[in-house]
Amino acid sequence: MKPGITVVVPTHTARVRNGMAKRAIGSVLGQTLPAASIIVEHDIAGAGAPDTRDRGLRKATTEWVAFLDSDDQMKPVHLERLMECALETGADYVYAWYKAVGFGVDPLPHFGRTFNPERPTQTTITTLVRTELAQSVGFREPPEGALIDGERYGEDFLFTVECVKAGARIVHLPERTWLWNFHGSNTSGRADQGDARIR
Repeated sequence: MKPGITVVVPTHTARVRNGMAKRAIGSVLGQTLPAASIIVEHDIAGAGAPDTRDRGLRKATTEWVAFLDSDDQMKPVHLERLMECALETGADYVYAWYKAVGFGVDPLPHFGRTFNPERPTQTTITTLVRTELAQSVGFREPPEGALIDGERYGEDFLFTVECVKAGARIVHLPERTWLWNFHGSNTSGRADQGDARIR
C-alpha cells in the first residue's frame, strides 16, 4: 500500500444532477491534509450505497481510506484531524462527529463517548480506516429484519462490528469535523429510498 489517504465517495445520478456530489468532492479537494486520491463510485444499477461504497473501496491502494457520502461535506480540517488522532493513538479506525445541517434537532447520541468494543455503537460512515482492514471487512447490506436494541441498523454499523471482530482499535475523536446535510430524501444507503430512486 502507498502512503496517504484515498477518499471514497459513492454517488448516484440524482446527486450529480442536483450538485450535491460536486459539493462533496469540493470539500475533499479543500482539505488541509490533501487526499492522495479520490474515488467517486457511481451507482448506475441502483445497487445502493453499501455495494457502491464497497466497489470504490476495492480500488483504494493507499494505507488509509476515508469515506464521504455524496450529500455530505468534510470541514477543511477533517482528514488532518482524523490522521493526527490515528497516529497519536495507534488506531486502525478513527471517527469524529458531524454538525447536522437542515435538521431540527442536533443529534449527539454517542458524541464524546469513548468507543467500547464490548458494546459497539453507531459511529457514522464518515471514518478514516486502515485500507487493508477495511478491504478485509467490506461493506454489505445487513440481513432483512436485522435489529440491534430493537432498531434496524445499516451497513455502517455492520462494518464497525466486523472491524471489532477483526481486532481493530477504534478511537473516537470528539470533534465535529464534517457536515451531515439532511435534505428530506436521505437514502440511508438504500437504493429504494429517497433521491436514489431518481435516475
